[in-house]
Amino acid sequence: MGRHGWDSGARRWRLIALLGVGMAVLALVLTVISTLPDDRTRTAGTTPDGDKVHGTPAEPPKKLGPEVGWGFTHTQYSADEGASAAVERAEQLIGKRPMPQIQHVMGWGANNPEPVKGRYQFEEMDRRIDFIRKSGGTPVVTLCCAPDWMKGGKAGVGNTDWSQRNLEKAPDPEHFQDYANLATTVAKRYPYVRHFIVWNEFKGFWNDAEGRWDYEGYTKLYNLVYKALKKVDKDIMVGGPYLVMDSLDPKQTDGASDTVKGPWGRMDQRILDAFTYWNENKAGADFVVVDGSSYTNDDEMLPNEFKATDKFTAVGKWIEQQTGDLPLWWSEYYVEPADSKDERDGWSEPHRVAVQASGMIAMSKGGATSGFYWNPMDEKGDSCAGCLWRPTDAASGGGPLPMYDLVSRFNEEFGPGTTFETVPVAADDVPNVRVIADDKAVLVVNTLNRPISAKIDGKRFEMQGYEVKWLKR
Repeated sequence: MGRHGWDSGARRWRLIALLGVGMAVLALVLTVISTLPDDRTRTAGTTPDGDKVHGTPAEPPKKLGPEVGWGFTHTQYSADEGASAAVERAEQLIGKRPMPQIQHVMGWGANNPEPVKGRYQFEEMDRRIDFIRKSGGTPVVTLCCAPDWMKGGKAGVGNTDWSQRNLEKAPDPEHFQDYANLATTVAKRYPYVRHFIVWNEFKGFWNDAEGRWDYEGYTKLYNLVYKALKKVDKDIMVGGPYLVMDSLDPKQTDGASDTVKGPWGRMDQRILDAFTYWNENKAGADFVVVDGSSYTNDDEMLPNEFKATDKFTAVGKWIEQQTGDLPLWWSEYYVEPADSKDERDGWSEPHRVAVQASGMIAMSKGGATSGFYWNPMDEKGDSCAGCLWRPTDAASGGGPLPMYDLVSRFNEEFGPGTTFETVPVAADDVPNVRVIADDKAVLVVNTLNRPISAKIDGKRFEMQGYEVKWLKR
């Protein structure tokens, strides 16, 4: 999506400026450097046996299907590091309502997994996977991004270019098989990870010459990775294409879809074309993955922030028409536009949670069975807009924030296998609330920034402005 941010881990490799060094000392340093091994082959801290199983128990869990439920993605900062009391508190918090959790194989908190061909470093990835398992979550791995040597850069430990421009490059076509081999290594290292997403948002797969997505290139990479993972274990589940379902202003006609549209906007036809090509030419898929925002690519929420989430329903129904019964995942979903610094902190937390709840309801009504909240964790501090828990840098951290209650409860109540039911809503409340229910629970969202008295499922009750309320049936 480009605006949600990327977390490269670059803070761990910042250069330290040397000030006030005399010319003689500088000359000595240059002499020493000239005697070091070539950076392109530096392998300190790596291992050749990256596929050695990490963690116990190592056996794959039984009876896992392609529908994993509603969870979150680990980003640059998460709860695997920090004060021990805070890390333990976060583990216990998530363990009370275990959720599926995504970790990328490179970036977003994980180091370069293969800085030199055939030499691996998985320390950070190991720690993230360990945290997911300790907190009772279902681990999901997103196979993105690619080591520098696969995309025209330098090999060698310490040579990784963590700039956003470089991180988001796709592997060169001649290295597609190398990337599939890396996926194989990851699958063998974590045999209990049963769900893999291939790549992230078509990063690096834009065809400048034709002004469209390079869906042929992505599909070739996807198919190689899919086949490689199935050779490791036929029961591994693989999904794609992780396209950003961009939408345009509803008045725009150039490049806009004539079929997938609504008051919220019109889908970018180039996205639909890319999805269609992948769907028709994929080697196989166990689930479908997309992401996107409820607002247009111009950050317009139409007609308003709550009704804009209807886009998720419309997109989901269109995907179902294309793919049939393949489960639909939203790997990321956004309902609040970011500012120029990629921050989403302009809304109050009740407002933010209410619109997020509306978005999750809309995705579910569009047929989604799994969704992952992009957790915007800060490294430190007392406040953290939209975060699931308090930052774990201090011993007092790791406690729940309002968004955690929504995401974890939604997964608990409406997890895999849920059959949704229609509940009666008083006519005068229909414009003001969003509702979803199964046979045990009802989720109600007040879309107004003022108190209301609502009658839903035969019960009348008061709701505060932007309140998210759960009812038992």
